[in-house]
Amino acid sequence: MESDFSGRPQKGVGKWAHFFMVACVGIALGVILKLFVVDFLHVSGRSMLPTIAEGETIVVNRLAYGLCRPYSAELLLRWSRPRPNDVVIYLYDDRIVVKRVVAVSGEPLEFSADGASVLVAGRVEIPLSEIQRLNMEGSSAVPEGYVLAVGDNYAESIDSRTYGFVPEKNILGKVLCK
Repeated sequence: MESDFSGRPQKGVGKWAHFFMVACVGIALGVILKLFVVDFLHVSGRSMLPTIAEGETIVVNRLAYGLCRPYSAELLLRWSRPRPNDVVIYLYDDRIVVKRVVAVSGEPLEFSADGASVLVAGRVEIPLSEIQRLNMEGSSAVPEGYVLAVGDNYAESIDSRTYGFVPEKNILGKVLCK
């Protein structure tokens, strides 16, 4: 028979109850870590080639920019902002996507004379299809509170060039490694 801290015997508390309590705490801790701290995601698609290949697993720091609301596309609290070259995850069309931040709020965008590419903050030239050019036309800079997120495989990536700038509040985490 087990006893409490006072030395008195306790009835009904056995090894199975202790095991069950430890297992429940472990499961709860695992769920909290997965929802708020670190996540492992399986990548499908070729938009991030050659950096991340289809079928690879990535490790995501969900606390990189703030505290995420579980099962949502926004942050509850923010303590950092994405920077150029960060590889991030966010929700688009009810799917988690992985893209690289190429420009942040306020950075200038300069379109080539023929409209076939955009020069981002004077450092990265990104090709544009006709539809992408039309979607981005009229944007001389990344709007406040948004980022320009693009896949490394420009030819096969559906990204900010197609669906517009990504709100910073919707970025759920930063990719740590693959």
